[in-house]
Amino acid sequence: MATLIDGKAIARALSQTTAQAVAGMVAQGRGAPGLAVVLVGNDPASEVYVGRKISQCAKVGIHSIEHRLPADTAQADLLALIAALNADPGVHGILVQLPLPAQIDAGKVLDAIDPAKDVDGFHPVNVGRLSTGTGGLVPCTPLGCMMLLDTVIDNYRGLDAVVIGKSNIVGKPVAMLLLERECTVTVTHIATQGLPDIVRKADIVVAAAGAPELVKGDWIKPGAVVIDVGITRVTQPDGTTRLVGDCAAAEMDHARAVTPVPGGVGPMTIACLLANTVQAAQA
Repeated sequence: MATLIDGKAIARALSQTTAQAVAGMVAQGRGAPGLAVVLVGNDPASEVYVGRKISQCAKVGIHSIEHRLPADTAQADLLALIAALNADPGVHGILVQLPLPAQIDAGKVLDAIDPAKDVDGFHPVNVGRLSTGTGGLVPCTPLGCMMLLDTVIDNYRGLDAVVIGKSNIVGKPVAMLLLERECTVTVTHIATQGLPDIVRKADIVVAAAGAPELVKGDWIKPGAVVIDVGITRVTQPDGTTRLVGDCAAAEMDHARAVTPVPGGVGPMTIACLLANTVQAAQA
């Protein structure tokens, strides 16, 4: 049986460490870190995500500042808010919840955030620092993936890693982090020819394609570690729904360790966001 990597427990431990760091800053008279969360419009999923982030901020002592803007907000007005948050010494982290309405260029908005306050790790400066191994703030989900891997892997040197998915949010950054650990990394996607055979060679598989149960059990070699980033709600023949990942979970018994869906990567993303906020405040 594969070991289940308990993302909830690991996220709780990370949040406890974050809370201790915040308490230490307050005790030193530096004040609590401030995280500004910007939500434009009322996308239901975004509303849920923002609510969770604000709730978790309160639990660790981070001061959250919420900016809710109407869906018809002009790009210039959003950029003006970002400029004000960049200049505010009480704001250490800025998070603009995606997706943004069609009239707003998300790239321009993310580029406008001060890289030192870019706790999502999406600014080109932080992307460049990640690719060159020179520090910066690391995207939260890839950072969480590495922390989960660290619980079962002591030495990455020379291991074969396959990343399924080439997004700027997960696939590319997690590939960079694995390269830093001296893995041999192959980045693939759902259009990659011969994908099953490529995956079968991997010691580490990070599935982040957003394709429900794409990765079958016979793609995974015995003893591999599988990090399943995907999460999709699918409808069953009887009309009920369930959450599934990018991997066929019931077929992974021969792996060394796997992350469950839900309860694997998901909890780590917010925990890493809070840790990044403290890192930004301490810089």
